[in-house]
Amino acid sequence: MKITTYLIMEIIYNLSIYQKVIGVVFLVFVLIQLYFYLVFYLRVIRKKFNDLPENDEQYPPLSVVICARNEEENLKHFLPKVLEQDYPDYEVVVVNDCSSDNSDLVLESLQKKYPRLRVTTIKEDEKFTHAKKLALTVGIKAAKNEWLVLTDADCFPKSNKWLRYMASNFTNGTEVVLGYGGYLAERGLLNKLVRLDTLFIALNYFGWALARRPYMGVGRNLAYKKSLFFKNKGFANHAGIDSGDDDLFVMEVATPSNTAVEYRPEAHTLSVPRKTYSTWLRQKRRHLSTAKFYSSNLKTRLGLEPLSRILVYILFALTLIFKILPLISTALLLLVIIVKHTIAAIAAKRLEEKKLMHIAFWWDLFSLYFYAKLLIFNTLNRRQQKW
Repeated sequence: MKITTYLIMEIIYNLSIYQKVIGVVFLVFVLIQLYFYLVFYLRVIRKKFNDLPENDEQYPPLSVVICARNEEENLKHFLPKVLEQDYPDYEVVVVNDCSSDNSDLVLESLQKKYPRLRVTTIKEDEKFTHAKKLALTVGIKAAKNEWLVLTDADCFPKSNKWLRYMASNFTNGTEVVLGYGGYLAERGLLNKLVRLDTLFIALNYFGWALARRPYMGVGRNLAYKKSLFFKNKGFANHAGIDSGDDDLFVMEVATPSNTAVEYRPEAHTLSVPRKTYSTWLRQKRRHLSTAKFYSSNLKTRLGLEPLSRILVYILFALTLIFKILPLISTALLLLVIIVKHTIAAIAAKRLEEKKLMHIAFWWDLFSLYFYAKLLIFNTLNRRQQKW
């Protein structure tokens, strides 16, 4: 051992200054990558959840709020799954937002079968256009209950216990619950990319929330108190921005002490994923369009992980080119890859995201290109993406 250490020190001593700099910077970014996974993302696979309350009286009344614009088929197929939840006291408020299809007829038919369904309609006004935030505000105002659970018209709960699992987090002091909104598993590479992207985004915002630094949720599966919404004056601080009803709002109201996370499989919602790369790209551009409104501190925090990831690969290549302890640098890269993909694989299993990890390494590389492309597109084209 002493001889090996002596030889390594001798090799390091004989390295030139630029070789030492490359080696040290490589090590720094390796440690940053490990820091993200071992300090934040590891929390997601270690979290323990409480059992569901057995007494129905322990579940507070709640209102599910859904905004729908030209969602005739989705309402027909998915809304019954929301209306047939095993939950003692809840209503479903659907805001039919300027739909030009037969959404009104579908909702009218469903109301006859499900008395808990309430519908609010916004008529189209040629002189006034609006985004989802107005429709959501209308739905929240129409809701009768203090606790709100939000999802989208193209989503459906994975189980009939969805609301029970979300509501199990409605404890004293909790005002926000972040849920998991996944996508249906289908055949094809694009489907796997969409689901991997969703998995790693969830690792990020769940991990930071569990570290008591919440910053976002997803509107496909999110709960908060009605009083918190109005205390924050709704979406007033970003009313002029079409997106942000989930991430920008959560960023404003979530605190280390008032936010819980719920990602047991029974609490998931599922959506039908985009079928083509171009439509997925448009969806992601809309999701990413709010990033420029994040604080500088948050941008730095979130940007450090992909930045350190790409620099690890670049600096690793430089250590091989300039022969800077190639065996040690290779061992460090393998350590990063093993740690990252072990944690991601366990998280995928816990979230019941199956048959993804065999391409996770390639997603690790592709996502750097993909998100750089999105940022460039959104920078060059500042037109807001509609919901």
